[in-house]
Amino acid sequence: MSTEKLLAPINLFLKCETPDEWVKEAIKPENLDIILIDHLICELKAAQSAMFLIRKYVVDKKSGDALLAWLQPFETLIYKREGDWRTLGAKNKLTKSVIPKADSPYGQSLIDKMVLLIKEELHHFYQVLEIMDEYGVEYRSITPCRYAKGMLRHVKTFEPDALIDKLIVGAYIEARSCERFAKLAPHVDKRLGDFYISLLRSEARHYQDYLTLAKEIAGPEQSAKVDSRIAFFAEVEAELITSPDNDFKFHSGLPTL
Repeated sequence: MSTEKLLAPINLFLKCETPDEWVKEAIKPENLDIILIDHLICELKAAQSAMFLIRKYVVDKKSGDALLAWLQPFETLIYKREGDWRTLGAKNKLTKSVIPKADSPYGQSLIDKMVLLIKEELHHFYQVLEIMDEYGVEYRSITPCRYAKGMLRHVKTFEPDALIDKLIVGAYIEARSCERFAKLAPHVDKRLGDFYISLLRSEARHYQDYLTLAKEIAGPEQSAKVDSRIAFFAEVEAELITSPDNDFKFHSGLPTL
């Protein structure tokens, strides 16, 4: 599938394109470190968010603990600065079966989609570490940008609407990531550009998986309600992307630097 064809539904889903001003800021050599470090953190957060959904909604403590053990060495590297990143490639494995609760009608579907997403995000995490090593970029702690929090604060507080909203937010984060990788790819060196292009297919599928789950959990009788929430978050997301933002990051808004 061509890049254009792959991006077509994403560009329809997103209410706005990434501003050219953001692209110009992102490709400055002096911003390479912040783009790579923030990308690294975004991959871990994506895995954590997917794991949270499984643990909160569809599995018992035993399965939840198995998921936490899977993520632990990746979190230890980032939060405690312990471990050798080169060993993480061999640790991207879920060592025990994750079984949905018997009373969860959508449990297996959510597990199947989110476990695959976690595995891919952790693989991307490792790939970003490889690239950081090649480019001589050292990891350092950075503050989170406003993007995800800016959408999550609109998530409803009652179920199943809260879960549906979280899945829609996940879809927007994945779709925007895909769009930004495609925006950056032509303007960076071949090694980095090829890497960004290699991410597009999985990021595009992740956004579709989140939307599929949101609609499946809501049920056909609530499809109009889901569409309304998708439209609502489209407005929220576009405002975060196009409004002035003095904290430059991978998902930040219009640069004011």
